[in-house]
Amino acid sequence: INVVKRKLAMHDNLKLIIKQEGNKFTIHESCRFRNIDVVFELGVNFDYTLADGTELKGTWSLEGNKLIAKFIRVDNGKELTDICEVSGDELIQVSCKKGL
Repeated sequence: INVVKRKLAMHDNLKLIIKQEGNKFTIHESCRFRNIDVVFELGVNFDYTLADGTELKGTWSLEGNKLIAKFIRVDNGKELTDICEVSGDELIQVSCKKGL
C-alpha cells in the first residue's frame, strides 16, 4: 500500500504554509491524502510520519538560507537528507537523498 501511496503522491498538489517564530516552525501540509500541522524546533529531534505511513525521526537545521533535514527511517534505519533553500518568499527543494 505504501508504494501505491508514494506513486499517487507524486501527482498530488501538495501545498505548504510555513510559519517561523524564532527557532520554532509550523508547517501546514495540505494535499489529497491529509491536512496536518507539523511543529518542530531547529536542532531538536522529533517524530514525523509521511503521508504513506512511513515513520521518521530526525531534525531540521538552518544554515544560512538553507533548511536542512536529517531523518532516519524508523523501520529500517535508512537515512533521508533534504535541503531546501529560501529564495525570496519561496522555499525551494534543492536536494533530496533518500534511502526510503
